Order: sequence, then C-alpha cells, then structure tokens
Amino acid sequence: MSEQRERLKVLSAGIFSLILVLGVARFSYTPLLPLMQRQAGLGIAEAGWLAAINYAGYLSGALIASLISDLVLKDRLYRIGLVVAILSTLLMGLTTDVTIWAVSRFVAGLSSAAGMLLGTGLILNWLIRHNHRSELGIHFAGIGLGIAGCATAVAVMSHWLDWQQQWFAFTVFGCLLLIPALRWLPAPDTSGLTKSGQAMVDNPPSPLFMRLFMAAYFCAGVGYVVSATFIVAIIEHLPGLAGQGNLVFLAIGIGAAPACINWDFIARRIGDLNALIAAAVLQIIGILLPVLVGGLLAAIFGALLFGGTFIGMVSLVLTMAGRYYPTRPAKMMGKMTLSYGAAQILAPAITGALATRFGNYEAGLYLAAGVMVVGTLLLVLLKGVEKRDAAARSEAPTVCPQG
Repeated sequence: MSEQRERLKVLSAGIFSLILVLGVARFSYTPLLPLMQRQAGLGIAEAGWLAAINYAGYLSGALIASLISDLVLKDRLYRIGLVVAILSTLLMGLTTDVTIWAVSRFVAGLSSAAGMLLGTGLILNWLIRHNHRSELGIHFAGIGLGIAGCATAVAVMSHWLDWQQQWFAFTVFGCLLLIPALRWLPAPDTSGLTKSGQAMVDNPPSPLFMRLFMAAYFCAGVGYVVSATFIVAIIEHLPGLAGQGNLVFLAIGIGAAPACINWDFIARRIGDLNALIAAAVLQIIGILLPVLVGGLLAAIFGALLFGGTFIGMVSLVLTMAGRYYPTRPAKMMGKMTLSYGAAQILAPAITGALATRFGNYEAGLYLAAGVMVVGTLLLVLLKGVEKRDAAARSEAPTVCPQG
C-alpha cells in the first residue's frame, strides 16, 4: 500500500508540474490572447511571433535536455524550471512592451521543456526503477487539466479582471502548484539497477527508424501547434461563433485530460505505432471540422477530437523514448522534441503571416492538416522499418558465438 501511495505522489507531482509549466506558463496565453488584443493592443502578427518565440524557448530547452545524461543535474534544472515558470507568468502582467513579452515567452518555453522533458524523464525513470508499468497516461493528464483549467479560469475571471490582473492571478495559482510539484518528486536514484536488483539496459532503435520517427513527430508538431495556439482566435472569427472561443478551448482540455490514459490502453491492444496512426487520423479530422462543417457543434466535436489525440501522440512518443532508453529517457525525449519544437517555431510564424494576408487563420488549419497527412504516411512507413529491425535483431543471436 505504501508503495502505491508513493507512486501516486510521484505521478501527482508530475501532474502539478505540467499544469504549472504548460497550463499556467504556456497555455494561459491562448485564452488570454483575444483579451490582450482588445485591451493591450497586441497585433495579429505579434501574437504569432510571441507564440513562435515561446517554442524557440521550448526548443532550446529540448536541446539542453538531449545533451544531459546526469540525473542529478536534470533534477536540479527541473526544479529551477518550475520556479522560472512562475516568474515568466508574473512578467507578462507587468508590462505592455512586446520585447519584454517576448523574453517572458522564451523563458516560459524553457520552463515548459524542464517540466515536460526533464520532469517526465525523471518520473519515467522512477517508475521503471520501482518496477511499475512504464506508462505515462496518468502523468500527462496534467496537460489536459492545465488547458481546461486555464480556459475555465479565464472565462470566469474575465467578468471581474482585466488581462493584466488575470496574469497576476495565474502567478498566484502557479505558486500553489509549485509546492507539491517540488516536494512529492524524490531525488533521483543514480544506480544502474531497479529496486528488485535488475540491470537497467538501453535498447536503442536503428538510425533509419529514428530519422523517420523524428520526421513524423515534426509533422505532428505542426498539426498540434496551429490549433493549440490560435484556436480561440479562429473560432471567434468563424460565422456565428463569436464569443465561443473559450468554450471550444475548454473542450480541448476536456478531451485531453483522460486521453493519455485512453491511448495507453489502446496501445496495449494494437501496439504503439498503430495507436499513433489512429491518433493522427482522428487529429486531422478534429483540425478540419470547424472550417469544413461549421457551427458550434462541429467546433466542439473537433476540439474534443483534437484534445483527445494530440496529447495522446506526445505521451505515446515520449513513453516509447523512455522504453528505448530507460537509463536516460530525457535524452531521446529531447531529440524527439527538437523535431516537435522546430515545427512549433515555424508553424505559428507562418500561420500569423497567412492570417495577416488573408484576414483569418483558416489557411493555417489547412496547412496543419496537410502536414499531418504526410506525418501519418511516415508512421505507416515506420511500421515496415520496425518489422525489418525486429527481424534483424532476431537473427543476430544466430551469428553470435555460443558460450
């Protein structure tokens, strides 16, 4: 019983850290974006650039994570990142200077990487080391809860608070999340053994598998970031949907909260790559529904599909990375996120430019869906590579000398 209680505390620390670094420090920007455009004079193109700069920070953090093998250093940077998330949130409410906002978004991106990659790697290492199932569905529920919580908070606070006061309210909320996120994650065990005494051994995939996997994840990054960043503004400008943006953003969070647990079960039944392909197809449908069908019902259903798939894909990919590298999971997680993060720098900037040219964000959705189709085809190709690699591994022992 005490072991299960410890597991729940560790997973809860991860949930609170993700609500902090992604919900408060990152996703609060999305529902606050229309308010900042109305009250603080933030332009459409500048909004896109701020989102792109946020992902530049995230990408920088992913690069750092991919280079670090020392668990103790990862733990220290993870904890610093959580504090930085709060400071970056506070900074957003202290000014209307776009340059300072850009600094805040970059630093918030760094903190997101600390929570998402270093924190997730530390938790997965703890689970494997303590002989628990190496699944992150419960942990990643924090992202969906963060999105839904931010959307609800902005919808409620907007009745009484302006954009600036809401950033301060999120700062206070972040301070409350910080306490369990720091206290409930134990210091890392640096031995090479599990609790039962088994050696933790890495089982890396082939270079071709990694290249295709990173390319497919790049496509997933494009598919994710356009809707995640601009969905509130997109919905607000669709016919008959003015004022419904926050409701649709809330639907994304509701769809995302249980998604990772659901995709863990699906992956157990059909395999990781098949689950990724299924999630990608459903995500394409979710991205296109608001513009192809129109109306509030289609927008909400599309948001539920999008929320229920994008975070499932992230969870599956990062869990796979942890299984390939149990001794240093954040290293491959960082490499994968470099692909995901590169997409998240390019796509918001391109979407902002398209929106400036055409007067709306719809072109960005079509771009995201098209790139996701390419990513889905790459995942299908990856299945063949996986079979080839498995066959090569099964043949390897037959040519090894006995003894």
